[in-house]
Amino acid sequence: METKTKRSVSVKTLIFDYLIIFAGCVIYAISIAVFTAPYNIAPGGVIGICTVINYLAPFLPIGVMTFVINIPIFIWGGITLGWKYMARSIVTTAISSVLIDIFSLDMIAEFIKPFVGEMDTILVALFGGLLCGAGLALIFYRGSSTGGSDIVSRIMHEKLPHLSIGNFILMIDVCVVTFSAFVYGNIEAGLYASICIFISVRVIDTVLYGVSRNNGKLLFIVTSRYDEVCEEIMQKVDRGVTLLKAEGGYKRDDKRVVLCAVRPQQVHKSTLIVKEIDPEAFIIITTANAIKGRGFPSIDEMGNESEKLYMPTSKPESKDKPEK
Repeated sequence: METKTKRSVSVKTLIFDYLIIFAGCVIYAISIAVFTAPYNIAPGGVIGICTVINYLAPFLPIGVMTFVINIPIFIWGGITLGWKYMARSIVTTAISSVLIDIFSLDMIAEFIKPFVGEMDTILVALFGGLLCGAGLALIFYRGSSTGGSDIVSRIMHEKLPHLSIGNFILMIDVCVVTFSAFVYGNIEAGLYASICIFISVRVIDTVLYGVSRNNGKLLFIVTSRYDEVCEEIMQKVDRGVTLLKAEGGYKRDDKRVVLCAVRPQQVHKSTLIVKEIDPEAFIIITTANAIKGRGFPSIDEMGNESEKLYMPTSKPESKDKPEK
C-alpha cells in the first residue's frame, strides 16, 4: 500500500513538474524566436552562439543547432555529474529547441508580427530578457536546465571549486557577447545583449530567491522516519538539518521535529523527498526574512549591516548654549 502511495505521489509530481517546465520552455522559446534572434541579439551561452551561427548560415535552425551543440555537453555532464541529473535537462533542451524552431517558422512569424510589429531594439532587449528570465526561472525551479553554459559551469566548478558557477557563466557570456559584436560588426549588438542578459539574471534571481537574497524558507517536518529524511536532505539538497525534541499533544509520546533552512527554490525538492520517504509526514513551511550562516550570507555581513544601521553619523549638538 505504501509503495503504491509513493508511486502515485511520484507520478503526479512528475507530471506537474513537466507541465511547469513546458510552460517555461514556451516562454523561453518566444523570447528567442520573437524577440532576440530577429534583432541580432545573442543572449549568451549556447543559444547565443547558435543565434550568431543562424545569422551567418540562415539555413541552420537555431533550435536544431542548440540541441546538436548540447549533445557532447550532455555526454560530458552525464559522465561527470551523473545521468540522473542529465535526464531532465536533455528532455527540457529537446522541448525548448523544438519550440524555438516552431516559433521561428514563417507562418508563425507572420501570425505574430501584427501583434508585435516593429519594436525599438532597446525594448526588444528589455522584454526579451524579461521573458527569457521568466522562462528559465520556471525551468530551474522544477530542477531542470536548458543545458549549455549551466552544465559546463557546473563541471568546471567541480574541477576548480574556488571559482563559483556564476563566475564561469559570466565568463562564457562575456565571450559570446564579444564574439557576437565582432560578427555583427556592431558594438551596439553586444551592448543590447548585455542588457538582455542583465535583465534575465535579475528576473531569475527574483523568482528563485525573492526580492532579497537573504531570505529563505524554514521547514518543520514531523515524521517518524526522521533519520532517513535527514540523510536524504543533507545528501540531495545539500542543506543542514537540526533535530528538535518534541512531545505529541494527544498521545504524549516522544517525537522528533526536523528543522531545515532552505532557499525558496529548494522547497519543492525537499518536500518531495519527505513525501517519498513518509507520505504521512506533517510539514510546516514558513518564510524567514533573513537567514545568516553556511549556505547563506555570512554572519559578518549581518554584523556590518547592524553597525552601519545603528552607528550615529555625528555627535548630537547640545540645545543649551553656554552663557558668555
